[in-house]
Amino acid sequence: MRTVVCAEPGYMALEHRDPPRCGKGEALLRIRRIGVCGTDIHAYGGNQPYFSYPRVLGHELAGEIIEVGSEGDPKLIGQRAYVIPYLHCGQCRACRKGHSNCCQRIQVIGVHRDGGMCDTLAVPLNHLVVSETLELDQLALVECMAIGAHAVRRSGLVQDELAIVTGAGPIGMGVAQFARECGARVVVIDTNAERLAFCRDKLGIEMTLNPSEDDINAALKALSDDEFADVAFDATGSPAAMQAGFDLLGQAGRYVLVSIVKADISFHDPDFHRKELTLIASRNATRADFDHVTHLMESGRLKVDAMITHRAELADVPEQMPAWCTPATGVVKAMIEISDTPRLFIQRSSS
Repeated sequence: MRTVVCAEPGYMALEHRDPPRCGKGEALLRIRRIGVCGTDIHAYGGNQPYFSYPRVLGHELAGEIIEVGSEGDPKLIGQRAYVIPYLHCGQCRACRKGHSNCCQRIQVIGVHRDGGMCDTLAVPLNHLVVSETLELDQLALVECMAIGAHAVRRSGLVQDELAIVTGAGPIGMGVAQFARECGARVVVIDTNAERLAFCRDKLGIEMTLNPSEDDINAALKALSDDEFADVAFDATGSPAAMQAGFDLLGQAGRYVLVSIVKADISFHDPDFHRKELTLIASRNATRADFDHVTHLMESGRLKVDAMITHRAELADVPEQMPAWCTPATGVVKAMIEISDTPRLFIQRSSS
């Protein structure tokens, strides 16, 4: 089968590998869609924690079940499904307490083990979710949206609170939509004017701010009667922005770091204590978050289709990846497609 491998930072290659076998408790998924997310882009750039090379990227996955192993229901064959890529042990303290998203021995498909940039992938049956309603594009976006759902759930956000989302990438767009689902007043902050326009025009986020053009402090004071935000979410992947986010919060505010970076994040302790802030990390998502996203997608309450701005076939990924990593190309979400009759791949002899 065809496989795209990130051999080292900045270099991807198309290879031919033997297809996987379907083991006990597993299913074979014919991959049809692969969403490219910030984790993939940071891994390609060499900036992703928990990562080693070579690695097959891809964890936003959708496809068709073509085989089930022993203990599997044959009726699943032919069904469309998405993948929950967080393989947890089920035994550590985090798992026992329902926090499978931060399992002590977690193996994330496409991060700790090879992912779905390939024609076929073996996946544990209990990490496949079938939907008869959602299209393949939508199925491939469930994981991305679940990250935002988990972050908002962690925040405890409630109706009429002021929520600031810094970073208007796909994750931030998901956070903003789930914050709005809570009935919060949502402000999105980003330096990219095109992405802010996308949030307004495509997602219906009415309040956006650009630090390059707007006085952020003055705007937040006006929106909050000089009390600033109740909750701030960072989805920038920028250490400087993550540190600046502490200043967006008012008394008893909650700060949710959705981004993860290879850096130390610091804050001014007297201000942190004076406001009695709460700092929250948000990692991955749980099955409850995936179910919540699936329900909202099936009911049409999430706007996800417009997020897909670029597409490519699997064989073209090594050529397209550098452009997808360049902000000037205007990528919001790139989607890799694998057709029913993929382009023939001929392995060249090394001799």
